[in-house]
Amino acid sequence: MHEQFNFAIEVLGTISFSMSGSFAAMQKRLDPFGVLIIAFVTSVGGGTVRDLLLDIPVFWMHDLLTCALIILTSIFTMIFKSLEKNFQVTLFIFDSFGLGLFTIIGIQKGLNADIHPLICVGLGTITGCFGGIIRDILLNRIPLIFRKEIYATACIVGGSIFLLLTKFTPLSFTVIQIFTILLIVAIRTLAVKYHWQIPKFYGYDHNNSEM
Repeated sequence: MHEQFNFAIEVLGTISFSMSGSFAAMQKRLDPFGVLIIAFVTSVGGGTVRDLLLDIPVFWMHDLLTCALIILTSIFTMIFKSLEKNFQVTLFIFDSFGLGLFTIIGIQKGLNADIHPLICVGLGTITGCFGGIIRDILLNRIPLIFRKEIYATACIVGGSIFLLLTKFTPLSFTVIQIFTILLIVAIRTLAVKYHWQIPKFYGYDHNNSEM
């Protein structure tokens, strides 16, 4: 049961980030090949960096299912793009769920490799965020993680609570996973709705704003 749920998380995370990348690429009016490339790097970018850091085989190079999911999801998104009028909202929804799903995957990979729990939170954040960073760089925009929106912070908070619940509560692992994913999505949603920001400890010089 646990392995089946982990598999479901990976599938849903791949689909979520693939759709996120596809919608972002269509916003920039890329051709179908460009949409596919952006969807691919969004889906596997974070996991690739994580696996390289763990010095293990990169997951998608031995998994045709992941590649097939990305291709099919991208094609589906392009075909039915006319049904979606607000790309921004859709991009946000799928990006938030992908962030939560992939953060959990990264933490579990770290735990399976006997990495210190604090480092596992970092691996989860990398898995959740780096695909979006690569996507935004390729689309020539400032990555979300570097903007005022709370993004990586949601991964860190969710990942930390995931570890605490796993260690100090009798809740089942599946329940903790679901709760953590929804928590990360909730933090992202509330942060955007209520304009939560991390405090800045420096002044802003309008005279140098264009430099």
